[in-house]
Amino acid sequence: MPVYIDQTGRTIKLKISPHRIISLVPSQTELLYDLGLNDNVIAITKFCVYPNKWFLEKTKIGGTKNINIPLIRSLNPDLIIANKEENVKEQVEELATECPVWISDVNSLEDAYTMIGTIGCITKKNSVAQLLISRIKSSFAILDTQPAELVKAAYLIWNNPLMAVGSGTFINSMMEKAGFENIYRDKKRYPITDFNEIKAKHCRVLLLSTEPYPFSQIHISSFQQLLPGIKIILADGEIFSWYGSRLLKAPDYFSILKEKINKY
Repeated sequence: MPVYIDQTGRTIKLKISPHRIISLVPSQTELLYDLGLNDNVIAITKFCVYPNKWFLEKTKIGGTKNINIPLIRSLNPDLIIANKEENVKEQVEELATECPVWISDVNSLEDAYTMIGTIGCITKKNSVAQLLISRIKSSFAILDTQPAELVKAAYLIWNNPLMAVGSGTFINSMMEKAGFENIYRDKKRYPITDFNEIKAKHCRVLLLSTEPYPFSQIHISSFQQLLPGIKIILADGEIFSWYGSRLLKAPDYFSILKEKINKY
């Protein structure tokens, strides 16, 4: 019986190679598709919008924070893939009493590589997963060779109250890769902040994420009046926070973002 350790340190045992997989995480759903597991994945969340084909065809088991446990039971999965941050602990623990649940905990690019590799191993798609990891590493290697001074920046994920990204998060790791020095790196996870603190920390660029809060041009116009002299830009939340195969798109996006900032 194969035994695997998930990224929270839990041990899971699989009686068979999984053929009835349920994904509770949008970025990992996209990864499963890119690993070629169309016939194996039987259900996803309502937020798993990629690929569109799966979003239209696969069974939906609720949202990432509000999953339909009775429906999941009725689908008789042999593997559930969850995430420590995106899913509710109590819900995941209840499912784990009835079915193998593999939980990711991704706070850095290295964690993402481990997640991709392990899921590839569990689903018997190891060679595809390793090729994907190699491609992502090559893309980031090119990005890392570009000389650039780190720009002091803040990344907001919520409004009313303003909530920023701190250390110990995947987004913070991506900010560094994109050439930013996170002004909230001295705070953990997702600190609440305000405009006065943003100014006091000598922020040069304010990134407004498109998810989970849908910041838009309206917010840029409003915030700019309160933060004169600070460049405010919409940031693609999927690029900064999705840690599956979407990482392939991150280096090119970061390069474009740098060019956009330099034009201000």
